Amino acid sequence: MEKPKAGTIKQVAPANHPSQDGTHADDETRHRPSTSRTKTSVLTIAILIVVLALALGLGLGLGLRHHHKASSDASSSSSPSSNNSSSSNASSNAAPSSQASFSIPPWRSNVDDYTLNITGWDFNAPPATRTYNFTISETHIAPDGVSRTVLTINGRFPGPLIRANRGDRLLVNVTNNMTNATSFHWHGIFQNGTNWMDGTSGVTQCPIAPGKSFLYNFTVDNQFGTYWYHTHYSTANGDGPVGPLIIHAPEEVELQKHYDIDQVVLLQDWYHDYSEALIPGYLASDNENAEPVPDNGLIQGTNFFNCSSLDADSGYTCSDNSSRAVFTVEQGKRYRYRLINTGAFATFEFSVDNHPLSIIEADGTATELLPVHRLDIAVAQRYSVILTANQSSSSNYWMRAQMNTYCFADDNPVLDADVRALVTYTNSTDGPTKSVDWKDALDVTCIGLNASLLTPTFQSPAPPATTMYSIQSNFQIGDYALDRGYMNGTSWVMDPQDPTLNQAVAGLKAANTSFSTAGVASGFSSSQYVVNIPEYAVVDLLVTNYDDGGHPFHLHGHQFWVLASSPEQYFDWSTYHSLNATLPSVLKRDTIVIDAYGWVLIRFVADNPGLWAFHCHISWHMEAGLLMQFQSRSDIMTTWTLPDDVLGLCSA
Repeated sequence: MEKPKAGTIKQVAPANHPSQDGTHADDETRHRPSTSRTKTSVLTIAILIVVLALALGLGLGLGLRHHHKASSDASSSSSPSSNNSSSSNASSNAAPSSQASFSIPPWRSNVDDYTLNITGWDFNAPPATRTYNFTISETHIAPDGVSRTVLTINGRFPGPLIRANRGDRLLVNVTNNMTNATSFHWHGIFQNGTNWMDGTSGVTQCPIAPGKSFLYNFTVDNQFGTYWYHTHYSTANGDGPVGPLIIHAPEEVELQKHYDIDQVVLLQDWYHDYSEALIPGYLASDNENAEPVPDNGLIQGTNFFNCSSLDADSGYTCSDNSSRAVFTVEQGKRYRYRLINTGAFATFEFSVDNHPLSIIEADGTATELLPVHRLDIAVAQRYSVILTANQSSSSNYWMRAQMNTYCFADDNPVLDADVRALVTYTNSTDGPTKSVDWKDALDVTCIGLNASLLTPTFQSPAPPATTMYSIQSNFQIGDYALDRGYMNGTSWVMDPQDPTLNQAVAGLKAANTSFSTAGVASGFSSSQYVVNIPEYAVVDLLVTNYDDGGHPFHLHGHQFWVLASSPEQYFDWSTYHSLNATLPSVLKRDTIVIDAYGWVLIRFVADNPGLWAFHCHISWHMEAGLLMQFQSRSDIMTTWTLPDDVLGLCSA
């Protein structure tokens, strides 16, 4: 079988790429350059700040704050809590409280806040409207004992659990009390017919200005599983405003034969500096794309930090009385842990000492049970695993989320990459646990779990492709001597005042063919790489990574079938004919990791009208420009009139 007709995308070879034999410098160590972000000169920093302020638009507030100024955590005040009002299930969002062995700060969301009451939830309830109110504020707190400015939701960190049934309508009113602009993306939600509610600044909306509010209004159709929400403006995702979004459906009742308790577990890398303060050093031309390395990691928004590891003149305020999260289990019970990597950079290897796990979900797709000891979870990915509490009821065990430091370009001497929480049995009389990690070797690649190991529970065959596009991603020095990310030669820059969706809708209404012709859309600025997909196309997308680090790529508005992937740089076209067929048992997900100098082949149906971002979910990489867009169903978009409140964001 011949390969499908290629899309009309100009292939731009990266300026720097590995040799033809596939060898790379530093193969004997970590595949990453060894650099230090501290070597950027004062002059370079000053220039970068000015350039970034212009590039990111008004409201970013790039004047670097004094984040290390000593102050009391008590100086933050809580806003009103989120309000979840609906016609059903309103009172059963979380399960009754379990025991806690320590005092929980008023700003901190805890394990019980993310425990789902499945016995009191009606999975067959008629469609309802569920309302949440989010007030986003800058709050001075210490999730791991080190005080810093955190972006909280209703004064809490992490953000509240959003829970709904398939078919429900969600209303989330976001009030921005920060000094920077913001927007919220509902990660993994299709937004079919409501592309303008996708929450991607510069793509589907202008950001919400400081002091302003915006109502996200959308219906969750044709999907269920584990999702999440986060800000989609610059690198603010790493500063705190994240939370789980769980969608239920009647089919889930069948899955409950595997578990008795349902809990969300949030994993997050953590920096002691505000993210925007780290951007100039990261983008500096002499930094060689060495991402800022986290200072710590959090489980359920909390962890310990060794204050003695800080220099006396570091300027940080640190307390040793922070705590780890505690998960209480009952012997004989089975627990579903919905794992979400909400971080900015690090991949976690999740495990629980002495407790094998079984995967039953990946990115909203239910799967047949796959036993594992530990599981790689890249940024933005989600997995559900089953833990059976079958150990001694008088013992405690470590839950571990170990950062894959092999994927870091630099070392951070204060980082303890073995992030932990405590799993304690209800009758436990033991003190601090002495349980040991599994003997399996930790991962030394940046690939993640092989998708072919997972079999979907509910089959969704992948139809043959009708169109293929090839995308090459790389980093190189661009304008203003900044180290930028490129996709087919274009480095994305957010336009906070004229999103591409607004431009496309206006252009299509005006019958401007530069917005409707299939292939690379020419109606946008040079910093917007938009591919207009033919109507009803089934797209094969080959993404080749010419960078020395792995990239978790996320496609908005769709799930895709993962057809094949490889750590080898060159795709063997002779094998393609076997893939271009109806494939019955291929995993669908929305975030996939491409290894350093590797490739991945995915397939999706371009049936969701709108402008959809496809980007690396490492916050630093997206900020550097590693984002492109797909435009689908222009025939439907021609009939659209954007809501007044969406257009009003651009005049705020």
